[in-house]
Amino acid sequence: MKKLLKRKVLIPVLALTLLLTGSAFKTYNNDFFEIAKQIEIFTTLFKELNMNYVDETNPGDLMDNAIKNMLNELDPYTKFYNEQDVEAARIQRTGDYTGIGAQVRILKDKLVIIEPYKGYPADKAGLKAGDQIIKMDNQIVADYKDDASNLLKGVANSIAQVTYVRQGKTANTTVKRSEIEIDAVPHFSMIDETTGYIVLKKFNAKASQQTGYALKDLKAQGAKSIILDLRGNPGGLLREAVNVVNLFVPKNQLVVTTKSKVKKYNRTYYTKKDPIDIEIPVVVLINGSSASASEIVSGTLQDLDRGVVVGSRSFGKGLVQRPKKLTYGTQLKVTISRYYTPSGRCIQALDYWNKDEKGNAVRVKQKDYNVFKTKNGRKVFDGGGVFPDEALENSKTSAITKAILNNQSIFDYATKYYYNNQNISDINSWELSDSDFQDFKNFLKSSDFSFETDTEKSLNKALEVAKTENLDHDIQRDYNNLIKNLNHSKLKAIDDNKSQLMGLLSDEIIKRYVYREGLYDYYKLHNKEIKKATGILANPNKYNGYLN
Repeated sequence: MKKLLKRKVLIPVLALTLLLTGSAFKTYNNDFFEIAKQIEIFTTLFKELNMNYVDETNPGDLMDNAIKNMLNELDPYTKFYNEQDVEAARIQRTGDYTGIGAQVRILKDKLVIIEPYKGYPADKAGLKAGDQIIKMDNQIVADYKDDASNLLKGVANSIAQVTYVRQGKTANTTVKRSEIEIDAVPHFSMIDETTGYIVLKKFNAKASQQTGYALKDLKAQGAKSIILDLRGNPGGLLREAVNVVNLFVPKNQLVVTTKSKVKKYNRTYYTKKDPIDIEIPVVVLINGSSASASEIVSGTLQDLDRGVVVGSRSFGKGLVQRPKKLTYGTQLKVTISRYYTPSGRCIQALDYWNKDEKGNAVRVKQKDYNVFKTKNGRKVFDGGGVFPDEALENSKTSAITKAILNNQSIFDYATKYYYNNQNISDINSWELSDSDFQDFKNFLKSSDFSFETDTEKSLNKALEVAKTENLDHDIQRDYNNLIKNLNHSKLKAIDDNKSQLMGLLSDEIIKRYVYREGLYDYYKLHNKEIKKATGILANPNKYNGYLN
């Protein structure tokens, strides 16, 4: 009994000891006793639950779920990483790992190849986008209990026997794993005789070095202006964002300030190196998927009137995270501060600390935006991402387009199109036709694509309330008419967004034939945002007009 009592007290005491170490004591001094109390309650509950529950429990899974659900009450960027998650984060940060060289989507019973990287093992083995891996060596994916993406990884030169399904037929191939190096800058080239084009896809440890190399190379080829494409870039390392800005602005220029309740996280970040070119005209392309470090770069260049921003409003992530090592190889990635661009604005769009009745974060309303000034006195705003200097309607993702993307319908249609049209002679002159778009709409119908609008949700809720009040007979007919009209409106919304959907379909289809590298060459001839940027840079008066 004495030994059991000793164990009972030992766990909270150890937790308390850990809490008192390092900076935790200073940070949480005021909450010390409350935290200690809650730790003791939880440890005793956790022990009693696992010892007494009627069925067998898995303590590891229970704890993993408990931690992750607790963090879900905060913001989506504060996360607990188990050992596998830590490795995935390292790959994201460095861009290097050993595997088959393909982007995959993990489903319950299969791994779907989203994009094979040109020249890497998956590509050499003949795997293509849309292929569904159902077995790796002797391991059936559906029976694998852990993260199925781990099946793709392994030591360099190790061999894997892969069973996959393509267009309903099962096939086998052999993949020889290798070192995979994911470039931060997958493409740079000249658009015309004087305009250079740089695609920056992520802010990993290679971002500024590769962007700097691309900028120097393009200048050597004769570039007199630069398009920096940050569309779809989700961000990454803050220091790399500062270093990318540094390529275009002088040393000792303020780039970003972070503010936190913990004083040591209150920092100012200045450029530290000599720039490559502080005069070359720059257009930065952004969209709703440009976030975090992408917004630091685009927002800072905008604040300093160092470049013209083109596209649609960025995502609006103004929060900074830092990894904290925990025991047994786990980590906590915790939001420690907000960041502010040189004008003083924070572009955080969602308020995770004041949620609506459904528990969703509330978007900052436009009427609550604050006005700030750029170096030249232009008005810019906080609270809703970075607003482009030249907004393009086709860059803004509509609700119907988001639903179609989330349903993977564009990806699935591109797979269908590729296998039905394998003989395209000149991909750069290829374009989707109106009949192709009609075929896509038919594909949506046949695949049971459904999209519930906020209006429908409200009507359904109203009908449920009416049923409880025995009023549903009176309003059912009107409800049916409204739903019928809404369905007609949704079909019209697809046609209204034809241009955007055709662009997304074209992008996905092009990659099937010429990989991502070929997609960027196709962009230079057909992409509307690039054409707009090229037109701005070709006219110095127009370019300077945006900045003054």
